[in-house]
Amino acid sequence: MWNFAIKLLRYMSHIHNISSKTLDLKTIYTIVAEQQKLALSDESVEKIKNCRTYLDEKLKNQEDPIYGINTGFGSLYNVKITKDNLTKLQENLVMSHACGVGEKVPKNIVKLMLLLKIQSLNYGHSGVQMDTVNRLVDFYNNDILPVVFTQGSLGASGDLAPLAHLALPLIGKGEVYFEDAIYDAETILSKFNWQPIKLRSKEGLALLNGTQFMSAYGVDLLLESYKLSYLADLIGSVSLDAFDGRIEPFNELVHLVRPHNGQLQTAERIREFLDGSELIQQKKKHVQDPYSFRCMPQVHGATKDTLAFVEKTFITEINSVTDNPNVFVAEDEIISGGNFHGQPLALALDYLKIAMAELGNISERRIFQLVSGLRELPTFLVDNPGLNSGFMIPQYTAASIVSANKQLASPASIDSIVSSNGQEDHVSMGANAATQAYRLVANIKSILAIELFNASQAISFRRPLKSSEFIEAFLNAYSAQVHFVSDDRELYKDIEASKQFIEYLAIDIDELYG
Repeated sequence: MWNFAIKLLRYMSHIHNISSKTLDLKTIYTIVAEQQKLALSDESVEKIKNCRTYLDEKLKNQEDPIYGINTGFGSLYNVKITKDNLTKLQENLVMSHACGVGEKVPKNIVKLMLLLKIQSLNYGHSGVQMDTVNRLVDFYNNDILPVVFTQGSLGASGDLAPLAHLALPLIGKGEVYFEDAIYDAETILSKFNWQPIKLRSKEGLALLNGTQFMSAYGVDLLLESYKLSYLADLIGSVSLDAFDGRIEPFNELVHLVRPHNGQLQTAERIREFLDGSELIQQKKKHVQDPYSFRCMPQVHGATKDTLAFVEKTFITEINSVTDNPNVFVAEDEIISGGNFHGQPLALALDYLKIAMAELGNISERRIFQLVSGLRELPTFLVDNPGLNSGFMIPQYTAASIVSANKQLASPASIDSIVSSNGQEDHVSMGANAATQAYRLVANIKSILAIELFNASQAISFRRPLKSSEFIEAFLNAYSAQVHFVSDDRELYKDIEASKQFIEYLAIDIDELYG
């Protein structure tokens, strides 16, 4: 989903060292864009080894139950497991919890899940052995991506079912993507001369307890949402010029007296986009524009501020330990807690859904204004309306998508359901929020593609006046793929071409945070 331009010095030769250094969005984008390989830092290796050694020593003389290490799981926490069955216990956990159904998770998100799981295990509080983490790194570096399913996680106790599918290939079970095909994991292990990992005490829980399903979706969605937020400003600027709108509502003075960061940033962007436009500078017959134009800084800006909040939440999460129990070597403590609970992510994902849905909502209103025969634009943006329906139905399509987004934006986090015989009696439903957000954000791309289709058509009726140099260059690139509509034709092809234009449009990643 990421198609931003980035300044690269070299491709394929870079290695990202997993460490305690904060993993942020730009770093993740660079890892993916440059197709960097992963390696564990010396710091990470030492922490992982020390934690495993501590746990092994602890278990030698441990008779008391320690949850998930020598006990059953969930409501079976009181069932003590003998030492000679600890490996079988962990393997049974992985196999029994791999109950995912529904659509397959996109491969780029599965790869993010691997990255984020490795990051979480590197802090040395999870008790995993080096062989396990090294194998996850091998999977990542060789594009061996476990087949994971979208449904099955309650977003508490970790993303149990999705992460079980992520872990299955470690023990030679399940399926993986490799070279654009799906294979039994056992086949791929054999191809690389790898033996299945023999999971040791605690490792199954370390792999399954965690929020990497929700987190991977969140990271992917943030990067895509930042791009669409930028495009909403740009396409909205094209619509404003096409509608013969006014520039005064974007004056910095207006926004300095209500200085929300996103509002200030949006107004500044739109001023920059329209700088030098003949259309925006011409004398106006009207004194005010509809809210969908005039209030872009306030509406688009609120979405930007939401994205900043969501980003803060996810950056904290992906640089955290989210399995259970947590092992504290220096303090000689093994503590069962609840860091796997996805409530912070569920709330953030629901907030992201609402904020991004609003970008689509206001975009559709601008589409409606453009096709309404106002301000000397032809009705439905076509010559001979009546004989031609023109852009009548693209607005219907956008309206339909907006309505669907309102349904998707309903918060998943307000729901909960009891599981594991009442032991796990409150869950976040963050995984449902994640998959809903994925569909919703994809819908925003479609709505903005329709707005751009309309705005490009509308601005053609303003010739010979021109917009800014920046917007004219943008529209020239667009019109090479999506041509002016003189007479009715199969517009779904144009909408798809418009979506493709947005999909592959290169934007410097620094612009997205500008």
